[in-house]
Amino acid sequence: MSTRVPAVTSQVIAIRPGRPLAGAVTVDGSKNAALPLVAAAAALLRPVRLDNVPASSDVQTLLDLLRHAGWNTEHPVGDDHTVLVLPRETAPAPDGLGEAASSIRASYYLVPSLIALCGRARLPWPGGCRIGDRGMEQHFKVYEAFGDRVRVDDNGYAVEAGKAVRGTVSLVLPFRSRGATIAAVLRAVVASTPLRLGQPNLSPEVLGVLNALTAVGYPCRAGDRVLTLVPPSSVLEEDVPVWKVPGDKIEAGTLACAVAATGGTARIDGVHGPDVTPLVGALHRMGIPTTNEPETLVIHGRDTQPTGRPLRAMATLAPGGLDADFEPPLLGLALGFPGTHLFSDPINPGRHSNLIPQLVRMGGEITELSSTECRFTGPQRLTGAGVEATDIRTGSALMVAGLTARGVTTLGGVDQIRRGHADLPGKLLTLGADICEVTP
Repeated sequence: MSTRVPAVTSQVIAIRPGRPLAGAVTVDGSKNAALPLVAAAAALLRPVRLDNVPASSDVQTLLDLLRHAGWNTEHPVGDDHTVLVLPRETAPAPDGLGEAASSIRASYYLVPSLIALCGRARLPWPGGCRIGDRGMEQHFKVYEAFGDRVRVDDNGYAVEAGKAVRGTVSLVLPFRSRGATIAAVLRAVVASTPLRLGQPNLSPEVLGVLNALTAVGYPCRAGDRVLTLVPPSSVLEEDVPVWKVPGDKIEAGTLACAVAATGGTARIDGVHGPDVTPLVGALHRMGIPTTNEPETLVIHGRDTQPTGRPLRAMATLAPGGLDADFEPPLLGLALGFPGTHLFSDPINPGRHSNLIPQLVRMGGEITELSSTECRFTGPQRLTGAGVEATDIRTGSALMVAGLTARGVTTLGGVDQIRRGHADLPGKLLTLGADICEVTP
């Protein structure tokens, strides 16, 4: 059997239960962290090298958009995971991104970069998958605070740089939006204006951008209540800064849930330990022993002793809270554990309506309490069925569920999974999963 799942987008993933997963695997760079780092590199309008860049399709699409908008993005010979971002001396108008930009949500990260290069940005509404409203209101308030003019229509939105604001730009976000926090930080970089942002998002992905900017001379302070950024008095440009994309905490969490679901024991390398602390806490409440080291997560599934305690998996934007992208694979795992469990994702109100009907096809009995909350009692025994990945995390949850379901689970929507993971099925295969891609 091959050690890598072939990358054929017309196929479906077939999953069968088998022996407990075991061994070791290294996660790719994080899609969620790479996207804002690519945008931050572009906003500086100077050469920046990014290491550990994942080959997930969303990241490749963003790099393609940069090239179309006026940047060079180069791979060193023989190194597909390193990208050098270089601004061109002249750039085309930024109005031709169109359909490609509507295929991903993260196209909005490019607004500050386009303003830096062209003074304006015109983009379609964010797309990618069906997990609820892609609201941009907080982003628009950020740009208006910097004096920019915003126009919207049915096809998208335009942001045009206005008269520069003097002094510190101060605003408070009504909720801890990751996208709006990144927008504010990068717009401050482009404007060379001090920023004071209340109620910021302090996820590892945001902190990664702040650390990268600090490394090139931007003083940043990030507290629970206020984030501040000050333009540097001078920027050293003799050397090309090197930023490294951190390991994918969500891929690590998904693999951890898969190992635990099968009662296996495995080591997952390349993930920053504190980034998965909320997930580890949920696993411990279920009775799954784990070892969380600085760059390694070990799941001791063979020693699991189910507690029967209810699991409350509540996605939140609060610092140190459970990332919403951990919730779907945890749900797939918790179906097999005793207790009455409550899951909540108020951040992505359409995600449960994607995932729950697919699990019901497999025999899951789940009560939807609202568009963002559901409850179920385990353990449940699922049966393989034909299901669809309507978004990245629904696909990962269905893979976890399929590893313990009776019979064969066939999972469509492979392109959705590849948006976030270049080869998640291949990593499961490395750990011994009975998984492959087949022609329908």
